[in-house]
Amino acid sequence: MAPRANWKGFLRLSLVTCPVALYPATSESEKISFNQLNRATGHRIKYVKVDADTGDEVTNEDIVKGYELEGQFIEVTKEELEEIALESTRTIEIDESVDKSDIDPRYLIRPYHLRPDGKVGHDAFAVIREMDKVAIGRVVLTNREHIIALEPMDKGLVGTLLRYPYEVRSEQEYFHEIQDVKVTKDMLDLAKHIVNQKAGAFDPDKFEDHYEAALIDLINQKRAGKTIRPKERPKGENVVDLMEALRQSVGREAVPAKAAKPAKKPRKAAAGQKEMLMPIQGKKPAKEAAAKKPAMGQRRKSA
Repeated sequence: MAPRANWKGFLRLSLVTCPVALYPATSESEKISFNQLNRATGHRIKYVKVDADTGDEVTNEDIVKGYELEGQFIEVTKEELEEIALESTRTIEIDESVDKSDIDPRYLIRPYHLRPDGKVGHDAFAVIREMDKVAIGRVVLTNREHIIALEPMDKGLVGTLLRYPYEVRSEQEYFHEIQDVKVTKDMLDLAKHIVNQKAGAFDPDKFEDHYEAALIDLINQKRAGKTIRPKERPKGENVVDLMEALRQSVGREAVPAKAAKPAKKPRKAAAGQKEMLMPIQGKKPAKEAAAKKPAMGQRRKSA
């Protein structure tokens, strides 16, 4: 099924305009989610909207927005909110361009994919895409205006929503109590040596969601009727001699690969999800699993 756009409108750089569509670049739907149940009956829990004072249920038609101020609520209607609609509701206006290194990572919120909408405007889109800086614009999503940073990716653009300054807390709120410690050259050299031994290229395929894998294992064990026993949690060790700990770390990292415990083969989250939906006895062959994929989705839904 084709992806569904979160937003459609126009991308404009001065007098250059093209129709575009905005799609989420990430997804949480592959992760395991739980329903809340009544322990006594096993039925799902349902929430209803009620009047906080009377306890009576309130229909959506009778619900309005209100801002609390000095113990009273100022009601705002849907029509009044529409009256303050901004131009960025339908247009991403590029206001400026900056170097990517200038953007503080604390301001980054969520990435989106941006592509031309329809068969027209591809030339204008290509012109905007070929900028060698990050374009900063504004877009309205879920009735709120956001700052968005646009940069090229392959044939399209990646747009990352940015926070406003009032949403970012000062680091001094947390860092001012950190002690000023002078690190000796020997300690620093050992630490750098350990870091260099761990150096590598960024490869997200190596990442494994261990908590998700543990959830899959737990659900599979419960489906099989196995008894769930708590595992012993590892105990943290208090570092007394930092220099000795660094030396031991260097020795541990220097162990030849053949003597170390073989690393588990990296597994993507999607593969982990499919594994949960396999029969308890183990995975099916790849071809058979692919053939039964629709049925798997139904089994997972019921779980």
